[in-house]
Amino acid sequence: MSNPTNFGSGEYKLKAMHNASYPGGVVVDPTPITSGEEITVLYDGLLSTSGAAQVYLHVGYGDARDWRNVQAYRMSKTGWGWVKTLEMPDETRFNFCFHDGHGSWDNNNGFNWSFQIHNGRTH
Repeated sequence: MSNPTNFGSGEYKLKAMHNASYPGGVVVDPTPITSGEEITVLYDGLLSTSGAAQVYLHVGYGDARDWRNVQAYRMSKTGWGWVKTLEMPDETRFNFCFHDGHGSWDNNNGFNWSFQIHNGRTH
């Protein structure tokens, strides 16, 4: 069973995520994050507002101070910001920040963004 979204679907979802005005211009949906499920990251933060021609979602998993399986994903530009949808692996934490491919980063003032990944089982 998929995780229910907090914002709907399609273009309406992106608009609702953008209008949520979360700190740093970053919205992750759905939360809580469950392994094996898709999540959408919408970014309209510092790089976006400063006119970056491309934004990459830089992700890693596990301890927030020691990322594993680090990868960068090209995000798609929309009228609401930059967006990327990913399937969450069976890991404990989803850590991420953003870069423009030319040396500029948005790492939440050095704290990055970090979310717990749940296994989907109820106890």
